[in-house]
Amino acid sequence: MAKEEDVSPVEDLMREHGLLNRVLLIYDHCSERLQNRQDVDLKALADAREIIRNFVEAYHEKLEEEHLFPRFEKAKKLTGLVAVLRQQHVAGRQVTAEIEIALQKKDHVHLITYLHAFTRMYRPHEAREDTILFPAFQSLVSKKEYKELGELFESREHQLFGKEGFEGQVDRVGEIERRLGIYDLSQFTPKVS
Repeated sequence: MAKEEDVSPVEDLMREHGLLNRVLLIYDHCSERLQNRQDVDLKALADAREIIRNFVEAYHEKLEEEHLFPRFEKAKKLTGLVAVLRQQHVAGRQVTAEIEIALQKKDHVHLITYLHAFTRMYRPHEAREDTILFPAFQSLVSKKEYKELGELFESREHQLFGKEGFEGQVDRVGEIERRLGIYDLSQFTPKVS
């Protein structure tokens, strides 16, 4: 068995943003179908929401809140951005709870509203983290601490999500995409004459 490659803490978080983006695509797809009064696999949507709740909110965001945000606050760097990111984590959890309620009630009107609110907030949220916060993070910690954080993130990931960790979550998202008919990447290529 090949040794697992070392992944820096920032690379780890950015890969997880890629997973989040795939769930946002699921949310967009389901929202569009609901708006057009087409059938939607609500179980697939509920499974996607569960990934948001368990992997993104309870794991990924907790890493940011426990290990990145406090270092920026202590160094008095990007504190305005960090404050907004913290507020958005709280708002995101509230919206996820509302999505769960709307799914249980099969309330398509509120489901559309909350799916849109979630994707509208998280696209710029993750873009700011990827382009501003994460690049600045390495300057706040020593090389040793940076490496140790990468190991800690990986350890926590496997503790919470088993041996498959992140890769298992990617597989879960891929399965949801297949169920919804949006797995084939080529379908998103624009037809230009």
